[in-house]
Amino acid sequence: MTRITRTLLTAAVSAVLLTTSAAAVSAAPLPEVGRYVALGDSYTSGPLIPAQRWDPLGCGRSTNNYPSFVARALDPAKFTDISCGGAKTANMVSPQQVQFGGVNPAQFSALRENTDLVTLGIGGNDSDVFATLVGTCPGLRASDPHGNPCQRKYSPDGVDTMKAAVARTGDDVVTVLRGVHQRSPHAKVLVVGYPRIAPPSGYCPDVLPFADGDYAWLNSVEEALNAALARAVTTDGGSVYVDTYTPSLGHDACARGGAAWINGQYTNLFAALNYHPFRNGMEGIANVVLKHLK
Repeated sequence: MTRITRTLLTAAVSAVLLTTSAAAVSAAPLPEVGRYVALGDSYTSGPLIPAQRWDPLGCGRSTNNYPSFVARALDPAKFTDISCGGAKTANMVSPQQVQFGGVNPAQFSALRENTDLVTLGIGGNDSDVFATLVGTCPGLRASDPHGNPCQRKYSPDGVDTMKAAVARTGDDVVTVLRGVHQRSPHAKVLVVGYPRIAPPSGYCPDVLPFADGDYAWLNSVEEALNAALARAVTTDGGSVYVDTYTPSLGHDACARGGAAWINGQYTNLFAALNYHPFRNGMEGIANVVLKHLK
């Protein structure tokens, strides 16, 4: 056999193995799940994504959020979505007052000893990080549209208070995970990170009205939050981190042609709350979660 023939044969065999491997991954069966519980905040609940549930209405819990898409794929015997917009890590063990006079029970109340699967999307509301970013930064753009006025505001004396806050959030998520394991000791637990809001480069002030220099800072804060969640999973040792930030590249709020997973500054009453996922964003996140389950 000549060297050229051996090279061609090796390449052909490698191609077959790679094709077989890819097919095996795509065809891998989903696990059988008896009881699935979804915990989380608004990036889990899906405010204003049709159709909204009424239990309670103030949670903004959609029948087309990512837990619902995951549940449809898994077809568990029992599916409980107790996620709620505005939830913090403290609301895992404490009831949450919501708009319109409703109360969402402590989210851990949905956990049972025989729960098989738990997804958890939490942390962005602790220390009011998310509300601060979207509530304050757009109003500072006019003062320095090409600079980074929001970063400067929240970095007095060179200390980034937002990143310090999300680092503390990671410690709280470790406590949450321990609570999940105590209540559902046999459950597979997935900690779902946050998808990308801003693009890695370029600007779209009509959609994301942040100062140009604050785009990179917004990304860095979100990356720090997701890193804190990943570290919490490592510290916990009994759960899995689901990265949605990387797969959402090209699906940020600036993406055009329906590619955006995240809404921009204007609330759409029939699609999504401002700065929150659209239905297609929830589908994208669900697909990432399902890949981890395979």
